[in-house]
Amino acid sequence: MMIMELCSSSSPTSFYLKSFVVSPPISSISLSNSFKLTKQFPSLTISPKSHQFPKNFSICARASPAPPVTDTGKDPLPADLLVQETREPNCRVRLSVEVPSIICDDCYKRVMNEFMKKAKVPGFRPGKKVPESILISYIGKDGVRKATVEAILKRTLPHAMSSIESRALKDSIHITTTFAEMEKTYTSLNTLKYDIAVDVAPEVKWVPEDGYKNLKIVVELDSEIDAKTAAERELKRRYKALSIMRIVTDRGLKIGDVAVLDISATTVEQDGSEVKDVPAAESKGFQFDTEDGDRVIPGFLDAIVGIQGGETKSFPLVFPDSWKQEDLRGLPCQFTVECKELFYRELPEMNDAIAEKLLPGCTTIEQVKESLLERCIELEQTAKDQATDNAILDQLRKIVQVEIPQTLFEEQGRQLYGARLLQIQANMKLNEEQIAKLSSPKAVREYLENQRENIENIIKQNLAVGDIFKRENLQVSTDEIVKEVEKSVAEFKKHKQEYDEENIKDQVEEVLEGAKVLEWLREQSDIQYITV
Repeated sequence: MMIMELCSSSSPTSFYLKSFVVSPPISSISLSNSFKLTKQFPSLTISPKSHQFPKNFSICARASPAPPVTDTGKDPLPADLLVQETREPNCRVRLSVEVPSIICDDCYKRVMNEFMKKAKVPGFRPGKKVPESILISYIGKDGVRKATVEAILKRTLPHAMSSIESRALKDSIHITTTFAEMEKTYTSLNTLKYDIAVDVAPEVKWVPEDGYKNLKIVVELDSEIDAKTAAERELKRRYKALSIMRIVTDRGLKIGDVAVLDISATTVEQDGSEVKDVPAAESKGFQFDTEDGDRVIPGFLDAIVGIQGGETKSFPLVFPDSWKQEDLRGLPCQFTVECKELFYRELPEMNDAIAEKLLPGCTTIEQVKESLLERCIELEQTAKDQATDNAILDQLRKIVQVEIPQTLFEEQGRQLYGARLLQIQANMKLNEEQIAKLSSPKAVREYLENQRENIENIIKQNLAVGDIFKRENLQVSTDEIVKEVEKSVAEFKKHKQEYDEENIKDQVEEVLEGAKVLEWLREQSDIQYITV
């Protein structure tokens, strides 16, 4: 009901390496919900590295340096590799690798020695030296060749990656040359050539330099978060909830009544040739509280004042240019409203006798007002802090320049999509078929494409925050980290879910670092608040 505007593998990518680590962006999903998501939506690859703290914000993604390709060091080579590095758009690097014959020969000898130890060739005792020609005949030339190519790759890849391994992002490294192409080159030239494509950690640039210092921020605050106004509204809501609804029989609608309405709307082409329904403005059995008249399309309440039960009224109205649903803005419509039922409230006297019903634990109306105001003041400050953080992050996005690696884009996008699915699951119970459809690769791809701009903006904000933390040498205390890690672990145990404490620690550090940056920026910035 839109009358009331509420606030509210043919692929050349043959080999994938999982040896590199990048901390994914934070989303608003809790740590435990991240693990839950992978069970409910198995087609989604969502990293369980997100956290939610009492202060409601979600920031601080880091493209962390990757650990070495291997923990045991690189296997020495008898010669140097020929590696050509080419930078490509979006923080992608292409490495063209050529492995000299001497390395290929050495790898071939190692492969044959392994076959010699493990192959059970008829007529030869285990471990006995088998002539190479017989061993090749037994295993097959194709098998030997494939094993040799794989051995060359495994041995040379860490060396080929030496120049960029500290910048490589997790799951972004893959060999773009097909295995068949490598086999062909090895067979004909006794060398191996392959290309590696890898995303690297982006470089953050500020325009102007150090532009994040002394920011001038204008924060727009919704008038509805004003503590005094919100407390009065909440008291009124609670008071009305104690009323008894009586049917109006002898008069028309007046302010204070509640009407049950059937509403329809049409629009007429300028030449008057065609009348079209406006489904977004239609509703059946709409319960309209006339005291919420300021939340409906201007003129609607005035047009129906006096309407009686069973009566129908028709009148023209134009949706304002500020209407939240963009396709209705400025649209002239002819509304038809039928009053199905009409009620008035029979309210108890506002005195201390109803204080306990208004707010349990209170004995006087004054105490109710004070308690509600205190709660609303806390909510107002929380909303104000959130609005301030959002305004700062939005300003950072505008003055930061950074290329976004595809790996980081997909990671952040999947985190956001995962949060969306969790929200859907929280609002309605999905069956297996619905879950499969929503978490399908096609659904994820469509979301990533449709939300590209939003996802990229979030990544820019996250990278900007991480860069400021490093530039300004900000620190997070060990005590803070330990305390939040303990809270997260307790949450996992409470819900009997598996967890990786090291991952939790990494994520806690990221969120605390983000909070530290925002705190620092609030102190450094010139912030002006306006109410809209």
